[in-house]
Parts: sequence; C-alpha cells; structure tokens
Amino acid sequence: MSMYFGLMFFCGVWVFCSSRKHLLIVLLSLEFIVLIIYIIFYYYLFIVFSELFVVAVFLTFSVCEGALGLSILVSMIRSFGNDYLYSYSMLQC
Repeated sequence: MSMYFGLMFFCGVWVFCSSRKHLLIVLLSLEFIVLIIYIIFYYYLFIVFSELFVVAVFLTFSVCEGALGLSILVSMIRSFGNDYLYSYSMLQC
C-alpha cells in the first residue's frame, strides 16, 4: 500500500516539476501532492496513534494554501489577462 502512495506522490512531484506553462496546472499538482500527504498522515496516525487531531490541523492549512493559490491565480488573470507563467516572469523586470 505504501508503494502506491509513494508512486502517486512522485507522480505529483513530477507533474509539478515538468509543468511550466500554466499556473493552474502547477496549483492542481500541488493540491494533488497535499491530498496524497493527507491520506498518508491519515493512515499512519489512525494505525499508530489513533489520534486524528493533527489530520484536521493539516487539512485546515492545506485549505488555506489552496485558497491563497486561487487568489494569486485570480489576481494574475486580472492583471495580465492569462495564467501563463512565462509572461509573468517577463513582466517582472
């Protein structure tokens, strides 16, 4: 079971490292990685400690991270008209 979680995690990291065009794809891959880490925490804490308070705190922080990413995406689309990462780095100067 841990082999599948490891494979899914590294697939998410690979998509995160290889996507360089759209900010939305980068944010989706980050959310996928956070979801896999959440599932790993849940299984580990349920089996070992039987305490799931840490999972709720982690889920709260991951929701805040997702909301921050979406607000950056909306701000970038309003400012530049698209979500291409290369256009943002060219305008940075």
